[in-house]
Amino acid sequence: MRLLRFGPSLVFVRSSRVEELVKFLRNFFGINEISADDALRESSELDTIIVPTSEKEWKTFIEPSQRVFLIRMCCDSVLKELFNSNPPAERINLGPHIILFRVPSNIKRAVEILKKRYGGEEVSLISGIEKGEERDTLLVITEKKLSKPVGFEDIKATLLFSGKNFVELYHELRTYLPIIMYKVLPEGFREITIKLYDTAKRYDENVERLLLVLEDLDLGYAVNEGWGWDYPRPLMRVKIYKVKLLTWEKPERVKFLLKGLEYRGYRRLCDIDVFVDGKRISWTSISKKYNSKFELAKAAREELERLLSEDVKKKLHKIEAKLLQEGAHQQK
Repeated sequence: MRLLRFGPSLVFVRSSRVEELVKFLRNFFGINEISADDALRESSELDTIIVPTSEKEWKTFIEPSQRVFLIRMCCDSVLKELFNSNPPAERINLGPHIILFRVPSNIKRAVEILKKRYGGEEVSLISGIEKGEERDTLLVITEKKLSKPVGFEDIKATLLFSGKNFVELYHELRTYLPIIMYKVLPEGFREITIKLYDTAKRYDENVERLLLVLEDLDLGYAVNEGWGWDYPRPLMRVKIYKVKLLTWEKPERVKFLLKGLEYRGYRRLCDIDVFVDGKRISWTSISKKYNSKFELAKAAREELERLLSEDVKKKLHKIEAKLLQEGAHQQK
């Protein structure tokens, strides 16, 4: 589960010739204006939103319906392009940095914890942008998955941290996340361990597939991951990749979905086991309506194909095509 990501940068370009500035930006970047709400919803991590305004304005301010430009470039690159192109503008101001934080539920409790630990001021997003400046950070809290677009209507709370470096705050939050989640949802999650094993030692591809699915489906928060050893039988040691996950999904649901990664058709790509409290969930315990593990894997794969984003499916299929090709060569 991805709980943190950077938001877009806000660049306020001030001009005494606003209409000329808008025309310049439209032609220079080859895009049209959209509403600020759509720009926020469509923006990816570290994109830039340019807000053209009158040179008489000094405060950073934005309305959901305001017309802006969403640039698919990081802020420093956008500023370089503007500086080198001599736009019809007198001044540029930067808004506060934005970090998006996903809390699955109990937003009020999360806000209390964050304010007590970091001293942020609770604001609306609009007032936070107006109050905040380039040295400040806005923490935007939502219940929505961060792999999906987040619009104004998805924002449940916003905290303004005056003078707080956004990179520093991001790293502090990332370190403190498991504790925040435990305090917010003490009974709402389970800790499970996922172990991946591949007899053909193609760990790079299989670990990538596993992590792609965990993140895209938002199945949990990885508190620890890395290499280890497993002992399926006495005196037999095998290398594994292990992920310790805090999840709000039922462990059986996670096991079912990951079964879809073990096979492609009738070709086995890897073994993935899920453990709860040190006990392995067997495939037979989740296959009551399936006659074999192949039927179970087929149903799980169909569910994955339905749920995964198109971008991740393309990546997954490309990796699996390589695995299947390598496997065919080994059989010859």
